[in-house]
Amino acid sequence: MTVPDAALRPSRSPLLALLLLLLPLLARAASGDGVAGAAAAPAANSDGGGAGDGEAPLVAGSSTTAPAVRTIPIRKQYVPIVKNGSTVAYKTAYFGNIHVGSPEPQVFSVVFDTGSGHLILPSTGCESDTCMKHRRYQRGTSSSAVDIGYDGQLIKDKTKPRDQLRISFGTGEVSGEFVQDRICLTPSATECSSLRVVLATSMTPEPFGLFDFDGVLGLGTSALALNDHFSFFGQMVKQNPAMHPRFAVYLADSDEGQSAISFGGHEEPCAASEVRWAPVARPELGYWQVQIKSVRMGGKVLEECEDGGCRAILDTGTSLVGVPRTVSRTMHRRLARPVPEALASQPDIDCRSIAGSSLEFDLGSVVVTLGQEDYSRPKPYNMTVPGQANAWRLWCRSLFLPVDMKEPLGQRVFIWGEPVLRKYYTIYDWAAKQVGFSVAGTSPTIASDSQPGPVTIGAPPAGSLAAGAPLGGGGGGGGGGGLRGTAASYAGHGSERPAEAAASAAGDMAGAATAAQ
Repeated sequence: MTVPDAALRPSRSPLLALLLLLLPLLARAASGDGVAGAAAAPAANSDGGGAGDGEAPLVAGSSTTAPAVRTIPIRKQYVPIVKNGSTVAYKTAYFGNIHVGSPEPQVFSVVFDTGSGHLILPSTGCESDTCMKHRRYQRGTSSSAVDIGYDGQLIKDKTKPRDQLRISFGTGEVSGEFVQDRICLTPSATECSSLRVVLATSMTPEPFGLFDFDGVLGLGTSALALNDHFSFFGQMVKQNPAMHPRFAVYLADSDEGQSAISFGGHEEPCAASEVRWAPVARPELGYWQVQIKSVRMGGKVLEECEDGGCRAILDTGTSLVGVPRTVSRTMHRRLARPVPEALASQPDIDCRSIAGSSLEFDLGSVVVTLGQEDYSRPKPYNMTVPGQANAWRLWCRSLFLPVDMKEPLGQRVFIWGEPVLRKYYTIYDWAAKQVGFSVAGTSPTIASDSQPGPVTIGAPPAGSLAAGAPLGGGGGGGGGGGLRGTAASYAGHGSERPAEAAASAAGDMAGAATAAQ
């Protein structure tokens, strides 16, 4: 049967539309073995984690006393994109560890993604080469695990087909079943929540076979999840009353710096300026998006946003700044600049070091500003000079991802990925639905036993001008990177994924999620 529209929730940044075709519920309803459809699901207890009749109960072990701030180190991984024997770009991903199940927690590395709403982990039921490259969730070793349907109903008859969730991405797909288990931020049982999890039974090689991370942990608000019980941070703050309902993301501006995510507040050293707050625009959609009062390039206003109707989604899984396709040509033209003739003959010119106009997003309470080091393609273009035979000149251009957002988001939405998140320390207030911005300060101090390995994996060689390489070959921001990769698999630089594919999503975790038999 098809789940009523009232039960559907938008599912993802790059914009998962959830269409549920739950055929097993027909048989279940006919046999009296459960409630068919989310609209008829039992109500949860007031703590947000309880259960109705036939629904999975809370897993014991949640804490009522949590530390003020719990900071988890994040690693960055580069994956080269090679064409004709040369590296033309890099995909990147940021990920850290969580702990799942009991009594002995299973450790998984996950991308902490503000643009999606579910925890997705590979399961032992997935035996493809892609899944076998990762740590897989072992249902049989967790005494706290409960098999459930999409609506939380206990699976009583293990011989019947299970509810399935199918998530289509720009360059791949995941299919999976559902379980409820205990998810912890640390190996101890002090900061945990009972959560409904999507267990992948199949994962396509692109992009999941390219990176070391095991799964994805969605941090979008509850509106992006099938229901509140799938929302990791929503359940964490409900089941741990002492935890402050905020988390914060710090992406280091160099490959030597430590990136991190903090739950329960933010780390003061990471904020180099006063935190300025902007309210979440249209919170019912589930995205961490803010309203843009105006956009300026070199002080000149972008007319399409002059009426204050543009918005920006903060997405920790997107590597670039995504711009509405309707304004991308205008922005490229205004931010382009020639390489000074005195430098044109020099080898290895890096456009991120060539002076250019500032790009300003005015939110009213704060102005988010990007410099040429943040938005430029590293390598200049050789362009002919109009009206002059055999004349040419090197030009620097911007590196944006054109996007065409559909309703209800609309076509005037920007996506703020790594270039913004490296320059600004961002704080996400779950209760007040607002986002805090501060100029990024110093990396947080991480206990040596908390860091699972080097802060960077597969860093490009020094001086690389491939898209996605850091400024100075490891020295700074600019150039992109991020879970969605270089314009493709997880969003990226535009060189690998055709513009038409980018049109449907902010990044590559785009597509549709379908639950079916």
